[in-house]
Amino acid sequence: MNLEQRRAWNGQHKQLNGSIGDPGEHARAVELFLGLHAWLYAAEISGSAFPTYEDSVMDYLDDGSFRMYPAPSPDTKNSIAWHLWHLARVEDMTMNFLVAGGRQVLHEEDWLRRMNLPFCHSGNAMVEKDVAELSAGIHLEELLAYRIAVGRQTRQIITALKPGAFRDKVRPERVERLFEEGAVLHEAKGIADYWGKKTVGGLVLMPATRHHLVHLNRCAQIKQKLQNRVVGR
Repeated sequence: MNLEQRRAWNGQHKQLNGSIGDPGEHARAVELFLGLHAWLYAAEISGSAFPTYEDSVMDYLDDGSFRMYPAPSPDTKNSIAWHLWHLARVEDMTMNFLVAGGRQVLHEEDWLRRMNLPFCHSGNAMVEKDVAELSAGIHLEELLAYRIAVGRQTRQIITALKPGAFRDKVRPERVERLFEEGAVLHEAKGIADYWGKKTVGGLVLMPATRHHLVHLNRCAQIKQKLQNRVVGR
């Protein structure tokens, strides 16, 4: 993502923030969300002919760089693999549990087995040995397919919301489901409490959009540092 693209994305996110609480601006808010969200996923999500931010992160990314842990970055030790998985998990549970009150995509098509993972939680408060295990063992192609499945489900959920729904508060019983199904570790209770204080619009503004931008930035930084190492040899 270059500087011009980043400015455009942030500008549209600011517009979304300004319109999402107004039922009269509901259609505009949904339109803005879909555009912002598409930029954070592979182009396959929206059918775009242009590469997205995720596409640029994955372009020419070798397997070793994808799995490198600890990562050579001042902002994070976690691997690119972990960041992409964490993003998908957080969106899956916040959109499908907290917004829609439904089932997670994770449990619909045996994704844990397909991704070769024993972990179903969000990754918050994850211990180092588990981050290392995830980074080394996750199946890349299945992870990317899971991300596509999560992204498509989110877009269906948000498109189906009625005017005024962005103002709705997260229901406490839905937050409890996160713990009942092991989606959030008890050590990470703070993140569930944070989500529980949000409105639907608040979840759209962070877990479903800006949260992705933050972590994809970290992935891009890791990739650049690893590529610089190779060039510097």
